[in-house]
Amino acid sequence: MTENDAEKARPAGDRPDAEQSANWAAQPAPQQPDATGLGGHATPHTGAQQAYPAEQQQYNPWSPQAQTQTQQPQQTHEHQAQGQYTQGHQIPGQQTPFTQPGPSVYAVPQQRQAQKSTSGKLLAGVAAIALVVGGVAGGTVGYLTGDGSGGSAVNALDAPKPAQQTGNLPAGSVESVAQKLSPSVVELQVSGRSGAGEGSGFVLSTDGYVLTNNHVVEVAAGGGQIQAVFQDGKKGTATVVGRDPTTDIAVVKVSGVSGLTPVELGRSDDLRVGQPVVAIGSPFELTGTVTSGIVSALNRPVSAGGNGDQTTVMSAVQTDAAINPGNSGGPLANMAGQVIGINSAIYSPKSAQGQGGESGGNVGIGFAIPIDQARRTADDIINTGQATQTFIGARVQTAPTGGAQLGEITPGSPAEKAGLKSGDVVTKLDDRSIPNADALVAEIRTRAPNDKVKFTLSGDKVIEVTLGGQPVTPN
Repeated sequence: MTENDAEKARPAGDRPDAEQSANWAAQPAPQQPDATGLGGHATPHTGAQQAYPAEQQQYNPWSPQAQTQTQQPQQTHEHQAQGQYTQGHQIPGQQTPFTQPGPSVYAVPQQRQAQKSTSGKLLAGVAAIALVVGGVAGGTVGYLTGDGSGGSAVNALDAPKPAQQTGNLPAGSVESVAQKLSPSVVELQVSGRSGAGEGSGFVLSTDGYVLTNNHVVEVAAGGGQIQAVFQDGKKGTATVVGRDPTTDIAVVKVSGVSGLTPVELGRSDDLRVGQPVVAIGSPFELTGTVTSGIVSALNRPVSAGGNGDQTTVMSAVQTDAAINPGNSGGPLANMAGQVIGINSAIYSPKSAQGQGGESGGNVGIGFAIPIDQARRTADDIINTGQATQTFIGARVQTAPTGGAQLGEITPGSPAEKAGLKSGDVVTKLDDRSIPNADALVAEIRTRAPNDKVKFTLSGDKVIEVTLGGQPVTPN
């Protein structure tokens, strides 16, 4: 197994018990060792059942019958759900059950399926809730006001509207970030021979370059179609400039539009746990949705599948800002409105499977690709049409006692030149602890080719390695 074929990604440290299962909507594929040193594997999909409370008879405390009847206790059923990782974009016929004991796998909240829109169902649900609340509230208010003791009534409907909001938005507010970024966020409607869906992206340049996830646009690679829809309603046709499944990054170029507003890119190497962030995208086809939260954790090794035969292992930014299917490829920004990550993956508990096999959405655990890594890859793609993959040229697996154990070393590779041997166990890369194989893969991917890093081996031996680089050939 290479770093490109590392174990299924999971957060460093905690290892969920064997009853956790992985849920992927991407087509699964078996692990394929890659002696180049970096890469991953696909993880199949599994479903789950939920128990819901049985319908109960409504009880009206104001009815005449309530004066003579005693309400009977109602039985409830426990709602049971088991954790899973889910990928938003689902192609019919590509789900494969799989149960993996040990650490769990994360998945992408990718583009929504275009065959069946969920926005209508969502709006219908909102309307139903409003009707129920309205009916109960109306009856209660009527009863209370009918029991008044007289006197002149005060009615909020008679009061004039307050003054309209004016002035500039407060600097550092969610409002100001949304106002700054929203014109640069793009909804990408994608279709190809294997399916259709949608995701998000954001504008890099006035001439139409847009940064997004590979898993958002890969269905359109090789003859598919991509339409970009902007906040002001403008639409344009987009084509894939280049993509990198190993980092889940892609660049498309939109034609037929003008006056585009590029985002301002920030940096991800100085992020702090607890700092506020804002996410913008098109979850469940709800274009231009803005959510906010904080940076929940940093350097979280996460595996997020692309099209099923390669998998991303990234050192992710974890956030509790709501991210759902359709948010993939959209920006995660700091409170200055600078993009510091690309929203790519979520953890979601198992839920009842609806039509199309859809699974649960956000529970406050989302993951973004750090913008420093994405920026380097996007620059390579725009300048050369290809991404460059950082590698060391060694197979890697998690050591039984912790750390990343090296396997076969490729002749002439950076690993061999540095003096690394098969069987060496890497416990640290520079000052970063390496608890497993995925952590080593993720940390190498955050570096650039020709960077010099220090590997600490078991026994506290330190070896300096000059990382290599090689062009990525998309699958």
